[in-house]
Amino acid sequence: MTQDLEMKDRSTPSNSVSPPVPSTLQHLKEIATLIETGSVITSFLDHVLTPGSESHAKLSAYLPKEDDHEMEVDAATSAIQTSTTKHLLPELEIYCYLLVLLFLIDQKKYNEAKACSSASVAWLKNVNRRTVDVIASRLFFYYSYSHELTGDLAEIRGNLLALHRIATLRHDELGQETLLNLLLRNYLHYNLFDQAEKLRSKAPRFEAHSNQQFCRYLFYLGKIRTIQLEYTDAKESLLQAARKAPVAARGFRIQCNKWAIIVRLLLGEIPERTVFMQKGMEKALRPYFELTNAVRIGDLELFKNIADKFATTFSADGTHNLIVRLRHNVIRTGLRNISISYSRISLVDVAKKLRLDSPNPVADAESIVSKAIRDGAIDATLDHSSGWMVSKETGDIYSTNEPQQAFNSRIAFCLNMHNEAVRALRFPPNTHKEKESAEKRRERQQQEQELAKHIAEEDDDDF
Repeated sequence: MTQDLEMKDRSTPSNSVSPPVPSTLQHLKEIATLIETGSVITSFLDHVLTPGSESHAKLSAYLPKEDDHEMEVDAATSAIQTSTTKHLLPELEIYCYLLVLLFLIDQKKYNEAKACSSASVAWLKNVNRRTVDVIASRLFFYYSYSHELTGDLAEIRGNLLALHRIATLRHDELGQETLLNLLLRNYLHYNLFDQAEKLRSKAPRFEAHSNQQFCRYLFYLGKIRTIQLEYTDAKESLLQAARKAPVAARGFRIQCNKWAIIVRLLLGEIPERTVFMQKGMEKALRPYFELTNAVRIGDLELFKNIADKFATTFSADGTHNLIVRLRHNVIRTGLRNISISYSRISLVDVAKKLRLDSPNPVADAESIVSKAIRDGAIDATLDHSSGWMVSKETGDIYSTNEPQQAFNSRIAFCLNMHNEAVRALRFPPNTHKEKESAEKRRERQQQEQELAKHIAEEDDDDF
């Protein structure tokens, strides 16, 4: 009977009809519409800034007018708008500039974004407060980014230098880091490597405040060192930038790995296969994987085909000129393979195997072999009269000092890493060695007396 009653109660229709509840997806769509149309930003500006003020007029001009979307703003926002209290803090005003600038860039209104960023930077020059340094550094970045999107990066170089000087005078270290990286990017964008190195060497250096800015600095330093033929330092900077970069910054890490691969090839190293198989990077690093394979084999014709096939990719990455330098490494690798395979071979056959396409391949082959012997790349002799390359017999490498030198370099590397780790340690203060104050001594003696009294009472109870 109880079950029958429950079934009847459940089947009884209710007289009250509940209104349909909007879905979460529909609510999110409405919020997205408000943000895309700028309604939320406009309401925020009306609340934070005084209507009719200079900043309010400038920023409102970049946003779309509220027509149909004005009634869609919720009641809470409307209540905020009617508030008569206006916050005129510089931090809030600069934050409004940043919000509008991000909105314009997202809407691909790059010319308006450039004008807004220029107005924000002009306003920032007159504000000297350390509380705005973090937001100001973001504005500096988008100021440069908006001009880069419009192709006008060169015209703000003088302004960036002035901002860097102002940040230095104000001891704004985060601003100095950001502006130094923006200036380096500005110079490197136009291949002004000498000017970038002069600025970098003379700019004040201090402990990094932002990991992102430090990673960018290492990347730009690696590019400068690569152009200056300082491949060892360039490799260290690029690999360090790739390691320190956040996992979410995949595009930045891909660029670091591309340049690091080229630098390692120029050093005569062959990167491990795992470098090209990193998660999310396989497709982007595929051209460099094929290029590495051609360098490893020493096939000059294959190297040319790959360079022509991915010429657009290499030009977009800015590594095309470096790949031209790799031609000599490909020839040297092929010559080393020939030297190992043949005890004696004619220069004509050397030119054919290297696939030299010059007007006089035999003379070029003789020149290449002579230079390789002089540099110690191959252990051979050149017979000019007969036109032969005679390779010396390969002995036991363990009978030479080369294994000892390699082992010594590895030990030195480990010891250097250990010493750097020890220097980087941070020890707690020696509180246990500090002299005890009179007040602490009295508290300690009182606690000891109470403890002794408590123990004596327990002994009496047991007795």
